Amino acid sequence: MALTTSDVARLAELARIDLSPQELERLAPQLDVILDAVASVSKVASADVAPMSHALPLTNVFRDDVVTPSLPADAVLAAAPSVEDGRFRVPRILGEEQ
Repeated sequence: MALTTSDVARLAELARIDLSPQELERLAPQLDVILDAVASVSKVASADVAPMSHALPLTNVFRDDVVTPSLPADAVLAAAPSVEDGRFRVPRILGEEQ
């Protein structure tokens, strides 16, 4: 089914796109090619092909979580430029209203 310029004009009107007559002439065959490509995909797809999100099967490449002891707070805070009440002291970036 070939798209006509009036079909493209109607689609442009629905999409609220202002197209010149030259643009309508140029877009009609381009949109027709796109519609043919979509139609060919629906011909290939059959009921025995399961829907999938990727062309290749994916596997999880992450390692398992392993609980390990963390660094002592005193050692970490010793490397900080500024400490207050056992925490990192950083410059205030929000307003003073808090």
